[in-house]
Amino acid sequence: MTFAVRVRRALGTHWYAWTMVAPVVLVIGVIIGYPLVRGVFLSLTDANEANVERNIGVNHLPATYKFTGLDNYRAVLSDGVFWDRLGWTVLWTVGCVSLTFLTGLALANMLNRTLRGRTFYRLALILPWAIPAFISVFTWRMLYNEKNGILNKLLAGGGIDAVPWLNDPTWAKLSVIAVNVWLGVPFMLVALLGGLQSIPGELYEAAEMDGASAWQRFRHITVPGLRAVSSTVILLSTIWTFNMFPVIFLLTRGGPGDATEILVTYAYRLSFIDSPRNFSESAAWGVLILVLLSVVAVVYRRALRKQGEVW
Repeated sequence: MTFAVRVRRALGTHWYAWTMVAPVVLVIGVIIGYPLVRGVFLSLTDANEANVERNIGVNHLPATYKFTGLDNYRAVLSDGVFWDRLGWTVLWTVGCVSLTFLTGLALANMLNRTLRGRTFYRLALILPWAIPAFISVFTWRMLYNEKNGILNKLLAGGGIDAVPWLNDPTWAKLSVIAVNVWLGVPFMLVALLGGLQSIPGELYEAAEMDGASAWQRFRHITVPGLRAVSSTVILLSTIWTFNMFPVIFLLTRGGPGDATEILVTYAYRLSFIDSPRNFSESAAWGVLILVLLSVVAVVYRRALRKQGEVW
């Protein structure tokens, strides 16, 4: 059966479903598809703020940028800045996702038990998810203030010198990771708690009757039971963290210096902050970020397929 015949049969059989999906596909195509195609095109040119189409007063200046092929990609990949940013971005992503997952798993296990005030604890732990991210980040920025922040005032009360939370490269990296983990734990908690509640309680009862310890029950029942949920939330969290622009930009703006600059914030800097603004190189960075995340997703999915967890 040819591809065209398969398409016609699918459209004829499921025409109602395709009709309902069409508006969503159209909106996504306009919102995501056009900027993506435009970004790929700009990455193959030498576009910057001096040669793009623009209006100065009543004068209209046409675009004069030229097609340069893969020159931007060669320049980016041969520049040590890219590899430095990539190294920190990978470390930032792995650190945040690992801590977020482990913390969410621990809290989900605790809240899956019967305890007094469980509803209150659940609401309190989900609260960071309900607050807009930029408000949370600005609040943490005030807490991290070296002179007037609450954290350093608490340390001063114990006779400990003030910590340069956002002014020292090492402390700044730890600080942004802590904030991102605080923001990400509610999502992990809700997802993993739902997964835990889907595991039949009879399995735990049978294992306990057979003399299995708490660790054995966790290892042989909880972990396999959460595999499908865990694989999905880890991949989503990896993609979100890799591109977590608000936390880095609003908290440190990539500083001190460039210590906390990740790939996406540097791409933004090239296009909107640095002068002259380099749209083509920024677009090349964006395309490379997309390629990296696509490769990670494909490799991760193949690994899940080998384990029988395909979604």
